[in-house]
Amino acid sequence: MASIIGREKELQLFERLLLSKKAEFFAVYGRRRIGKTFLIYEYFSSKGIFFECTGIKDGNMQDQLKNFLINFQLLFTPGLELAVPSSWKQAFQILTQQLMKIPNNKKIILFFDELPWLATRKSKFLQELDYFWNTQWSRMNNVKLIVCGSAASWMLDNLINAKAGLHNRLTESILLEPFTLNETKKYLESMNIKLNLMQILELYMVMGGVPFYLNKLRKDKSVVQNINELCFSRTGLLYQEFPRLFKSLFAAYELNLKITRIIAEYRHGISYSELIKRIGKKAGGRFSDRLNELESAGFIQKMLPYGRVKRDRYYSIKDEYTMFYLKWIEPIVDRIPDSGHYWQSISKTAAWNSWSGNAFEVVCYKHKNKIIKALHIATTCLVGNWRYIPARKEKSNGAQIDLLFDRGDDAVSLCEIKYSANPFSIDKAYANNLKNKIDLFQKMTGTNKQLFLVLITTMGLKRNTWSEDLVNQIVELKELFNE
Repeated sequence: MASIIGREKELQLFERLLLSKKAEFFAVYGRRRIGKTFLIYEYFSSKGIFFECTGIKDGNMQDQLKNFLINFQLLFTPGLELAVPSSWKQAFQILTQQLMKIPNNKKIILFFDELPWLATRKSKFLQELDYFWNTQWSRMNNVKLIVCGSAASWMLDNLINAKAGLHNRLTESILLEPFTLNETKKYLESMNIKLNLMQILELYMVMGGVPFYLNKLRKDKSVVQNINELCFSRTGLLYQEFPRLFKSLFAAYELNLKITRIIAEYRHGISYSELIKRIGKKAGGRFSDRLNELESAGFIQKMLPYGRVKRDRYYSIKDEYTMFYLKWIEPIVDRIPDSGHYWQSISKTAAWNSWSGNAFEVVCYKHKNKIIKALHIATTCLVGNWRYIPARKEKSNGAQIDLLFDRGDDAVSLCEIKYSANPFSIDKAYANNLKNKIDLFQKMTGTNKQLFLVLITTMGLKRNTWSEDLVNQIVELKELFNE
């Protein structure tokens, strides 16, 4: 337990399920490398009889059953040779017979990891799991059945959103998400890597809060050196990772990759209708499924712009590594320079600074609860953004509100997000731009609510006449790192 960083909500849920007086069946899913297996093992392996069986990638049913038997013998019958089960029905019968010998006051944790690999075609794994849970294990109050998988589409279709079989069998489902900035900081400190907040943010904008990626950082190298080694070296993990990631997670990975690439072209998101036009698919059905699984796996996020109806939903990239790869790695993937200093030169350019502004917006949206807390908004609120694109004949300029909080106290907080290596300074031209945004928002939405302008920035605000006149509240990067 001491080795688990963050994951407070998940640990609270685990404890509740463990202490429950009845049998529990729950699924943990999330993208590869996120730490699902580690978290489950670290918490549950010492809490009772812990049986673990992990699927073998590309293994057939016989391979999976042999692996099941190896794990069964190691835990229950060491030194005793048993015949390999001929089916999952027989395997679960053997397991059930053993479970019935265990006293009721002893917790039993059954952990089936990489479930999509275990449930090979025509193996009837899911049917037998459903049958034994329904007829045997659910009646054992000390049994906690945990299934886990990285293939988001498979987990959603066959388990979590299944319309038959295991439908309604689950007592809980948990989407394990990447670390927050605060958890990332703690994780790096546990590795004895001490960085300032801007350096941690730079890493986060490259690889997100994915523990497996963070674990590859070397404490004897600078942030720039680490990024260059991981992303711009032919042997670097993040140079090779992206295509493999989609292939391992999604059955329709080529279509999902195409959708993701299109969405990544639009800094402020693309509408559902425009995305359909770009992808060349009709609305509904399988196309909606692809969007849902990309969203469930944490690659994209769905947003409803302020004042719009549901059919106007927009999609944008949510995953930092995806943004970084498509912008900086993929365009040169076949001609990675051998100098070893590529990223150092890129990170000094105006292109990187501009892109960082977009990446920081994504990080802020992901940490919106931290911003709400920093703003002391003591009421429920709707979170969104707003964009106004004037018609061709209009003389008016357009406007974009990066993030807004439509509050329950008859007010709206309009957030302007700025990435800067130094305290941000508002000049006359920028002040006029901000005034235009506020005026247009009020005019085009017709709102009578009180409007507050919030500046969210990395290094704070350099106060002057324009900032005093316009900015109501400031949120700095350090507040995104708060507990």
